[in-house]
Parts: sequence; structure tokens; C-alpha cells
Amino acid sequence: MELTHLGHACVLLDDGTTRILIDPGTFSDDWHGTTDLDAILVTHQHADHIDRRNLPTLAAANPVAVLWVEKAVVEPLAALDIPSQPATPANSLDIGTMSIDIVGGEHALIDPAIPRIGNVGFVVSSGDGPRIFHPGDDYATTPDGIDVLALPLAAPWAKISETAEFTESVGAERVVPIHDAILSDTGRTLFKAVVGNLVDSSNILDSEGSIAL
Repeated sequence: MELTHLGHACVLLDDGTTRILIDPGTFSDDWHGTTDLDAILVTHQHADHIDRRNLPTLAAANPVAVLWVEKAVVEPLAALDIPSQPATPANSLDIGTMSIDIVGGEHALIDPAIPRIGNVGFVVSSGDGPRIFHPGDDYATTPDGIDVLALPLAAPWAKISETAEFTESVGAERVVPIHDAILSDTGRTLFKAVVGNLVDSSNILDSEGSIAL
């Protein structure tokens, strides 16, 4: 399996046969022009996870790709004439050679005055390869048996102690930092150092470019 971090929360998974893109949002344009996709997955409705302006172009460039999205995203995509399927927690999908478990259900709390929305996480594997977990915006869900964690580093809903606790709770051998667009280079170094206290720093993978898992 190859993982490519395409900026902020967007990740491309490619096992040589099947290609899946997760969370093409507005905080990055590195995913623009991606082709040969079998599926596009969206964890929730926030713009940094789904770019409604540019998604029609992505969908048109990938006509066979099925969109599986958190249920609140289905209607806005229908308004753009993009068909999609609701990704329901506790269900599983088989897309090409990849298997996907849908977990979670609720976005992390930003503030008590702000209503919480839905959020799903995706656990993706291919054959006997590593189980990769993309949680979207949620630290509460910690599925078992995760080998590679796509770790949200920083967000309005998180603090660094929670990032550390989540990393420890998931217990993945390897960590790929994501959700980092609001951090400076200095901030990324600081957050990675905190995570490095919990896992061997050599297992915090460089999130620039493609990573063979």
C-alpha cells in the first residue's frame, strides 16, 4: 500500500490496483487533477474536508469513482448533480481490492455553543497489508488493530494533550501527521516532538510525498 498526503486532511491510498481519495478539502489543492480513482471518501461536511467548488471537476475526471460520504454531505452533493452514498458507522465496504470499516459518528466538540455535526472515520486495508485509520475530526473513536494512524495534528477542536492521548490510545506502530494546514513549520516540529514521546520517532512518517506502507 502507498499513502500520499495531498495536504491538510487529504490522503490518497493506492495498492497498485485500487485508488481511494479521502477528504479533498479547501485547505489544499494538491489533490486537484487526481485521476484513476475508484472511490472518494468524505468524513464530514466542513470545507477543509470537502471542497464543493472543485469537487465537480474531480468527479468528472473520475467517472467510475463512487462517493461514500458522511450522511449530511449527501444532499449538498446532490445539489451539485454528484451522486453519493451515505457512509454509516459500523458498516463495511469493499471497494476493489480494499476493505473499509466505517467508524465514529460524531465530530469532536469545538465549543458547547456550537452544535455538533456528524463525522465518520475510515479504517482501510488491502489484503494482509496494514490497517490504516483516517479519523476525520474526532479523537473519541479508537478502533483496535490499527497499524498506521493518519493523525490530525492541530484543529480548533483539539489541544496538544488530547492529540497525545489519542495517539497513545490508538496505539498504532506508525503515524502519518495530517490536518496540519494551520500550523507553521515551527508548530509542526513542536507537535511531532510531543507525539515522538509516545511512539518511536523513527515511526513518525514523513508526510511529504508518497509513503510505502
